[in-house]
Amino acid sequence: MLIRVVINNIFSFGEEKEFNLIPHKRLKTLNHHKYDFNGFEVLKTSSIYGANGAGKSNIVKCISLLQDLVIEENIPYKLRDSKFKFTSEKENRSQIIGIEFFQGKTPFYYAVEFNNDQIITEELYQSGLGTAKDEIIFERKTDASEKTTLKFSEEFENDEKSQILKSILLEEFVSPNKPVLKLLANRENKFLTLSKKAFSWFYETLQIIMPESRPSALAHRIDTDDELKKYAEELMCSFNIGISALKTEKRSLKEFFGEDEEEIAKWTKRIEKSPKKMIGISVGKGIEIVIVKEGKEIWVKNLQVEHTGKSKISAWFDLDEESDGTIRLLDFVPAIQDVIAQERVYLIDEIERSIHPLLIRELIRKFSIDSNTKGQLIFTTHESNLLNQELFRQDEIWFAEKDKSGTTDLYSLVDFKEHKTIDIRKGYLNGRYGSIPFLGNLQDLNWHQYDLN
Repeated sequence: MLIRVVINNIFSFGEEKEFNLIPHKRLKTLNHHKYDFNGFEVLKTSSIYGANGAGKSNIVKCISLLQDLVIEENIPYKLRDSKFKFTSEKENRSQIIGIEFFQGKTPFYYAVEFNNDQIITEELYQSGLGTAKDEIIFERKTDASEKTTLKFSEEFENDEKSQILKSILLEEFVSPNKPVLKLLANRENKFLTLSKKAFSWFYETLQIIMPESRPSALAHRIDTDDELKKYAEELMCSFNIGISALKTEKRSLKEFFGEDEEEIAKWTKRIEKSPKKMIGISVGKGIEIVIVKEGKEIWVKNLQVEHTGKSKISAWFDLDEESDGTIRLLDFVPAIQDVIAQERVYLIDEIERSIHPLLIRELIRKFSIDSNTKGQLIFTTHESNLLNQELFRQDEIWFAEKDKSGTTDLYSLVDFKEHKTIDIRKGYLNGRYGSIPFLGNLQDLNWHQYDLN
């Protein structure tokens, strides 16, 4: 589970800011929204509100780019020019992002300090969670001359074979512009097993859905996974949007391309070269068809939905005949199933995009009231209809707002010490908690000057 994130001098975070999922001791509501890890509690969900340009999406972007840095073993291009813009170039301050999390029952703290193309400090500790001393797993530093040093746990440093490994790593593999977490996770050393565990959080547990993200091979997954198909049908039917069933239409290459032997040969060759023997093809509106080899046959698969009309006559529709909202709901099906059943951390930017407010509220409600969930759901949104204390604890609602210096500030609703019965949606829309757009007097805009009539 995600515990907290610290960001400094990245995008709109000109000063150090923290976002966390630590329950406030004062609150006694929705106790099933807390996970307990040997006495340390973590919240299961969080929503982040803010006006356009306030910086709420930058939280997700920072975590996503940190994930890319760890997995791809390189500083992402978007991080190389991401310093807070309203700072004097003379300051040349470093950028920092740190993240504390549980993988299984083990708490970790991982942080990276970098400047331009150079990683100055990278560290991984087994977190003491504020009550015990943090235990070093590794720490690497790079000085002004680009010399890099590595420091490990006392057990590692006192082991002769491990010291040989350390020398080889420094001489042949470690460089100033590359992180070392994945490198160390791939080593077969008994003192680096925690590095492997921490890396798996970035590689497997952390899942990020951006507004343009789409689940891959959904038509194929629904065709081959009966449990997912059943869950998807039950979820979509529960929204009462007219969908009564789902299915995957399967056609052979010849059925799909007709007599175009050139196209058939081209896709056959591409599939044979594909490691997974599967290729997804975007056909617009975020819709994907899947070409996959099963046994000796190559199939073209696309997802269809069933609607029941007048006189109970049913018909099947391709997704390009569906609304953007229906397609977006289908996009979320694997994520919702996963975050309920698995210890996953899902970060979703602009969760409400293209979805009717009542539908997104119902989607969140299903997750909120389920006391058997195992994962975390964290999302940014503008949707005020979700501001309901029956859905969220006060410490699960966060706001992003820019101050006069252009820096994004982050704060929680719990800071306002509101009563558990108050209408927080009304308070938000009235500007009580900030983080809403400042709307000037429209008459002052002199729009009538541009009226062609």
